[in-house]
Amino acid sequence: MAVNEKVLEELLNRYPAKVKRNRKKHIIIKDAALARQEIEANTRTIPGIITNRGCAFAGCKGVVLGPLKDVVHIVHGPIGCAYYTWGTRRNKAKSEDPTKNFINYCVSTDMQESDIVFGGEKKLARMIDEVMEIFKPNCITISATCPVGLIGDDLQAVAKAAQEKHGVPILAFNCEGYKGVSQSAGHHIANNGLMEGIIGQGDWEEAPGKYPINILGEYNIGGDSWEVERILKEIGYTVIAVMTGDGSYEELKNAHVAELNLVQCHRSINYIAEMLEIKYGTPWLKVNFIGIQATIDSLRNMALYFGDPALIQKTEEVIARELARVEPIIEQYKKICQGKTAFCFVGGSRGHHYQGLFAELGIETVLAGYEFAHRDDYEGRAVIPEIKPDADTKNIPDLHVTPDERRFRLKLSPERMEELKKKIPLSDYKGMNIEMKDGSVIVDDLNHFETEEFIRLLKPDIFSSGIKDKYVVQKMGIPSKQLHSYDYSGPYAGFNGAVKFAEDITMAFVSPTWNFITPPWKNKPLLEGIVAEGGCSEC
Repeated sequence: MAVNEKVLEELLNRYPAKVKRNRKKHIIIKDAALARQEIEANTRTIPGIITNRGCAFAGCKGVVLGPLKDVVHIVHGPIGCAYYTWGTRRNKAKSEDPTKNFINYCVSTDMQESDIVFGGEKKLARMIDEVMEIFKPNCITISATCPVGLIGDDLQAVAKAAQEKHGVPILAFNCEGYKGVSQSAGHHIANNGLMEGIIGQGDWEEAPGKYPINILGEYNIGGDSWEVERILKEIGYTVIAVMTGDGSYEELKNAHVAELNLVQCHRSINYIAEMLEIKYGTPWLKVNFIGIQATIDSLRNMALYFGDPALIQKTEEVIARELARVEPIIEQYKKICQGKTAFCFVGGSRGHHYQGLFAELGIETVLAGYEFAHRDDYEGRAVIPEIKPDADTKNIPDLHVTPDERRFRLKLSPERMEELKKKIPLSDYKGMNIEMKDGSVIVDDLNHFETEEFIRLLKPDIFSSGIKDKYVVQKMGIPSKQLHSYDYSGPYAGFNGAVKFAEDITMAFVSPTWNFITPPWKNKPLLEGIVAEGGCSEC
C-alpha cells in the first residue's frame, strides 16, 4: 500500500493537535512536480515521544573524538555515560606501536553524589595525573556530561593547568548531553575543538607524497576506512589524516598539508571541512564510498579534481579490475534480493548513502530519513542561508577562522574551481531528497509510533536502523540491519564492503527466523464487518 497525503493525514490524526502540527512538518512524500519541498529538521523532539536520537555528549565523544587511537579520552561524569560510548560503534584501530593505541580503554572520573555536591575538578585533575603516569598518551581529551555542566566544573581551567604540568595537549570539550537537540550538537563541538587545538599544530609544510588528501567523516566502523584506504593508496593517493576512524593526534596535527578533503559523513564533519577551506585554502569534495557505483563516481571525481592523466588512467584500471572481481558475486546475491523494499533510517548521512547500494541489489528504498540531520542534509546546502538559528543552535559557539597568513594557499585557480563545480560536488552537497523516487516517504526524527505505523502500511522487507529501534522492528517480523555499528560485521564501504553487505542482507532474507514471528497486522483481519440478522427484506 502506497502512502499518499490522505493516508498520512490519517496517521497523524492519532496525535494530539499540537503534536500533529509539529510532526507534519517533519514528514514529506516526494513529489518532483513541486518546485520545492521543505522539511523541518534539527529541532527538539517532543517530550514523551520515543526518539532514536542520542545526546550531544554521544556525538562529541562517542562519534568524533572516540576513534582517535593515540589519545586517551576521559569522560568526566557518572560511569554510565562513559560506558555508553565505550566501543559501541566498533571503531577499529591498529598501531605500529601498541603502547600508543588506547581504542579499547574506557576512562571515567566515575562521579558520585559527593562529587556532584562538592565539585569534581580535583578528582578530574587526579585522573589526568594517573592517565599520564600509566599511559603516557600523545594527547588527552576531556568530555563533559550533563551533571558537570549543571554543577559548573571548569573543565577548561583544569585542562589548562594539567597541560602546563605535563607538557602534552589536553583538550576540554563542554559537550554536556543537553547542549543540543541531538548528537549533531556534539559533532559541532568536537569539530571546533579539533580545529582549534590540534589541526595545524604540526610542523609539516608540504605533503610527503603525491595527491595528498584527508578523509573526513569516516569512522572505520567494521573496518570501512581500511577498505577505502586500500583502494586510494593503490591508485596513488597519499592519505594524510582520517577524521577520525583509525586516526591519530600525530596525523591530525598535519592535516593542513592536504590538497583535497574528502567528506564522507556530511553532517558530522562539514564544519571542519569549511574551516579547512577558509584557513588553508583546501577545497572539500563530497564523496560516498558506500555502494559500487557511488565508489566509482567518487574515485572518478577525485581524479578529475587533480586532473593528472596518469592518475585518471590508474583510477580506471583499478575500477575495471575491482568490477570484474565483485560483479559476478553481487549478481548471485541479487537473485535473492531483487524486488524487495527497504526502510533506510540511519544517522546523519547513511540514510542517503545506503540507498544506492540497496538499489544495486535490486532493493527499492520506500522510506528514508535521518535521526539528527539538518535541513541541508535533506534539501542541499543551497538552503543554508534560509535556516534561522534558534536558541538551541546558539548554544554551540561558532569558531570563526581566518586565512592562515603563512600556510593559506589556493589549491586551484578560481576559474578552475568554478569549472569543476559544474561537474563534481566540490564544496557542495545536494542532499538526499533530490535522489529519492516520487512517492517515497521522507521522515526526520522518525519515532517508534511512526515506525510501527509505516511498517504496517508499507510492509518493507528490511529495515536499516540504529540499535534503539532494531529489536522493535524485528519483533514485527521484519529483518533489521543495524547500520550504526553493523551488527558485528563489516566493512560495508568500497568494493569489498559492497560484497559483504550483500552477503549479510541476503542472509537476513533467507533466515528461517521470520517464519516463527507473526507480525501484528497478521493477527487482525484485513476487513471487518457485521452480518445483519434476517437478511434482506426483498429476498
